[in-house]
This record gives sequence, C-alpha cells and structure tokens, in this order.
Amino acid sequence: MLEIQNEHRCFGGTQRYYRHASREIGLPMRFSVYLPPQAEQGPVPVLFYLAGLTCTEETFMIKAGAQRVASELGLMLVAPDTSPRGAGVAGEDDSWDFGTGAGFYLDATQPEWNTHYRMESYVARELPALVAKALPADLARAGVFGHSMGGHGALVLALRHPDVFRSVSAFAPIAAPTRCPWGEKAFSGYLGNDRAAWAAHDASALMAARRAPFPGGILVDQGLKDNFLAEQLYPEVFEEACRQAGQPLTLRRHEGYDHGYYFISTFVEDHLRFHAAQLTA
Repeated sequence: MLEIQNEHRCFGGTQRYYRHASREIGLPMRFSVYLPPQAEQGPVPVLFYLAGLTCTEETFMIKAGAQRVASELGLMLVAPDTSPRGAGVAGEDDSWDFGTGAGFYLDATQPEWNTHYRMESYVARELPALVAKALPADLARAGVFGHSMGGHGALVLALRHPDVFRSVSAFAPIAAPTRCPWGEKAFSGYLGNDRAAWAAHDASALMAARRAPFPGGILVDQGLKDNFLAEQLYPEVFEEACRQAGQPLTLRRHEGYDHGYYFISTFVEDHLRFHAAQLTA
C-alpha cells in the first residue's frame, strides 16, 4: 500500500513523495514521482531516475529542475531512494560510499547484506510494477537514467533488463566500476571477492559482450572539471566498449562542468528530450 508523504502542484502536474513496505527490500522504502498534466487523461511514458552516492528520493526532484520539461513532454518521472534505510547491518553507516545511501543498484550476495540490500530487484522489478499498478504509467514505454552511482545503475540495469527499459542515458556514470575504488569497495562488500561476479554489474564489461543492444543510441554527459573523472568514472572505457559492440553512443564532454547538480540541471532537458523521442516514437 502506497502512503503519500507530500504532494505539491508543479508545472500543471503534481509532485508526490511516497512510502511503502517493500517486498524485495523487506523494509519501508521511499520514492518520488512527478505526474505531468497529461497523466490526468491516461497512461504516459515513465522515466526512472537513479541518484548517486548519499542522495535520496528527493535530490533529483528538488535540484535538477526537470519538471518543467517533463510537463511539456508528458513524461512521468520516478526516483527511488538510493538504498535501504535502517537495515541494521553492522557498518552500514560507517562511510558515505558504502551501505546507507550507497546501494549501487545491485542485489547483494554476501551474508547480512543480502537480506535487505536488493536494489536491482527493487528498481527493475518491484518498483515498476508498483508504479504501473497505482499510477497512470505506461511500462511499455519506460526508460532509465541516472547520475554517478545512479549512472552506473542506469547503464547496468538497462543492459541487464532490456525487457523493462527501452531507453537509457547517464550523467557522469561510474562506467567501469570493476576498475575504480568506489566500485571495488562496493562490489567486494556486497558481492564478495570473486571478480568474475563483479563483471555482471560493470556497464563496460556488459556492453563489450553485446551487439548494439540499444539501436536508438545512448546519451552520456561528462564534465571535464569533475573531480572524480580520472580516478572513478572511466567514460573512455565505456566508449570503447560501445565501439566494440557497435552501440551508437553520444558521449559529450563539457569544459568547466563538475560533478554536481549545476551540471545536471544544465543538461537535463537534453536527456528528457532524448528519452521522449524514443519512448513516444
């Protein structure tokens, strides 16, 4: 059962914040939804946004300024929280890049973590079904995008669940997590030390093993003043994987832009129009 926590009129539509008991997570979960005015007439395309480390279901809706364009295009926006909250796992609140606020959009396999940290099953299965049942969302026209850890999540979940997501884009994604400190910390903690298991959650490794899975293209924006670019993100690795796969990719590198929401808010309109073109074709 969905509980509305807050509701706000916004660009002719409605911004809502929900809470519910999650079957996959085994705990209460929160997510936000922007309902465009077109949703009052019937089902509309839905675009799932996955936020980055330390963020919540509120971050994108408050900071990105996406509702104006979503209202124009008739896109529903859905943003889940970034991890379970209050799972009671020892160490889950010890650092900002692992545990609470850092679920990495995968299903943990390691003891203790595997009970509640099931973000892949939540985002790719439970949440879409819940949204489609309770709201005027057309799941046959669903896309996914995200930022940083959420950019990783968007690329990986789109590749792992092409039956759910028809379009995909990302802002400054962790594009090769098996090669960077954030990914190594998260994957070893959630998945164990078998690096072969990690590759199933690495967008670059997944893409290199496929053949043009998204013929409509993938859009990625990356700021060149991003403090995490050299050590954590590796967009060039994903670019090469797309080349090997014959995957159309638009990777835009922007001088002067950093990793934050000033960057995202600058280019979010391009992403919404990119998805709308594919989801409404």
